Formats: sequence, C-alpha cells, structure tokens
Amino acid sequence: MVSCSNDFKLTALLVLALMGTLGVTAAAIANDMQETAPLGHNQSQPAPLVQENKTIKVSEHVYAIPDGRVNLVPNIGIIVGTRATLVVDAGMGPRNGQTVLRELAKVSKNTELYFTTTHFHPEHMTGVQAFPANTIVIRPEVQQEEVDRKQPEFIQNFSRRTPELKALLQDVKPRPPDIVFDREAKLDLGGITVRLLWLGPAHTRGDNFVFVEEDGVLFTGDAVINRFFPIFPDADASGKNWLSILDQLDELHPRMIVPGHGEVGDATLIGIERTYLKAVQSRTAELKGQGKSAEESEKLLSVEFRAKYPDWENPGWVGDAVKRFYAEAK
Repeated sequence: MVSCSNDFKLTALLVLALMGTLGVTAAAIANDMQETAPLGHNQSQPAPLVQENKTIKVSEHVYAIPDGRVNLVPNIGIIVGTRATLVVDAGMGPRNGQTVLRELAKVSKNTELYFTTTHFHPEHMTGVQAFPANTIVIRPEVQQEEVDRKQPEFIQNFSRRTPELKALLQDVKPRPPDIVFDREAKLDLGGITVRLLWLGPAHTRGDNFVFVEEDGVLFTGDAVINRFFPIFPDADASGKNWLSILDQLDELHPRMIVPGHGEVGDATLIGIERTYLKAVQSRTAELKGQGKSAEESEKLLSVEFRAKYPDWENPGWVGDAVKRFYAEAK
C-alpha cells in the first residue's frame, strides 16, 4: 500500500467530496486509481506474443520457436520422435498456445503429444490451456507444488501490469499434470530419448531441465539465458545451488543450448552464466566482509556489473542477484 502525507489525504478527501456532488462514486474512483503492478526490471514491455513462421531447426529432432528477445516470451521447444512429440513451454495464455500449435503442425504429424515446462512462471506455462485435451502434461513434483502455491498470485500480478497481459491471461487456470516425477523422468518419443531433470532450486525451486540425448540439445529454462541478466524472482531462488546446477549441466556435455530467453547457442552459454554469477557471488561476499549493507552492496554492484556487461538486457535484475547472494554469504 502506498503511504500518503496528511496534505495529500486532505486534498484527496476534498476531491472525493466534489466528485460525489457530480454523481461519481468513491468506488469508481478507487477502481480508476488501482495500483498497477510493476513490470519487474524489464526495460521495455511490448505485448509478449509468440512469433509465428519463425520456427528454426536446432538439430535432427529438435525445433525452437525463438523468443525474438521480447520480454515475457520464452524460447519454445518442439522435440519430434517417430511416435510422439514433446513441447517445452508454451507462452502466456491460450492465444500464444494456439500459435504454438500452428507451428507444431508444420513440423510434426504425431497424434501423441507431451508437454512439459521449464518452470511455473505464467509466460512459460499458461499457453498449454489451448492444447488438446489428450495432451500428456508432465512436470517435477516440486514444480507442481509451486504451481499450486504460487501461480494464482503470479497470474493476478501479471494481469495487473498491462491491458495486453490481462487479455492474454483472461480466465487462465493452471492445467493439472498427468505425470509428476521426483528427480528424473525419461520419455521415449520413438527413436529419440528425452531426459527431464530436477536438480534443486535455481531460478525457481522447480526448475526442469530437458535434455535430448541423441541430439545433445539442452533446454535450460531461465537457469541459462543469453544476453539477459539472470533473474532472481523471489526468495525461493538459490544462487549457491544455481552455480552447482550449472556444473551438473556441463556434465551432460550438451552440444546446443536452448536458453529460457535469448538466442540459441552452444555449450559456452553455461560458462558465461557461471562466470557472471560467480563474480556477483564473490564481489557480494567481499563487500559484506567489509561491512557494507545489502543496500550499499546492491547499489555499488549494480553499477559495476552494468558496466561489465553493457550488451545484456534488463540490468535491474543485478540488484536482486546481489540481495540473494548477500543473504547466502556467511
């Protein structure tokens, strides 16, 4: 709630009284003055629409619908076997889900369809509402706990940000999974094996990594993104475990990385992410050891890392990374 000075309150009361004489209700004014949720740390906020007719072939069995570097649009994966197809993430709301289905039809004729999500945030998950009823939804048990506990609040928050987001999320309800798993699940799509891996908290508690074994393609969700500052969205994110997970992803020896956001690249994207996070962790611990407060550290390091990574977008997230590493530092 926004605090107000006494002068402001008095002025507001006088305005309300005047409006009352004109037949305008206080409830209507309150509705018009409803606080808009912040846009996070995004530098711009165009309508987050999944791109049509932009699908690229990543490997023999893997396609991706690129995000176009638009905030709140994820990279979306389509993995095609001889028997079944797996879609990874689906955009925000049924309108984007319908776009995904049109792109899917161009590269796969399989009637058996699986769907999984890299994490629970609405721009990755809620497009599945447009998918056919026989779609088999599979996700980690921990991720499902986040869906149950947190997604309604996230949907409400996103819906308050802009009219475009509100329209995309109108009447969206989380779709329940058909399969949940503990740490790993394997899907045989026919001639291609996909491993779904939960390795602990990083960007969220329920991050789900999707590795296409025969093609060496890894979908990282937002644990690896390309030329965007890594996002620490809330207290459930873990900087320390995030770094451990990046080491574990290296052990898969992927040839190609489809990041949560940003351009598809090779395995060096993991190392780039690690270098940044380790530097933030180290500098934060150093400043804390010098007696700097979390707020002082956040201000100093936000300037420092924006200068070091001038071509990365959404630099407001640097401060959130500093706050998380500060809390974790001994």
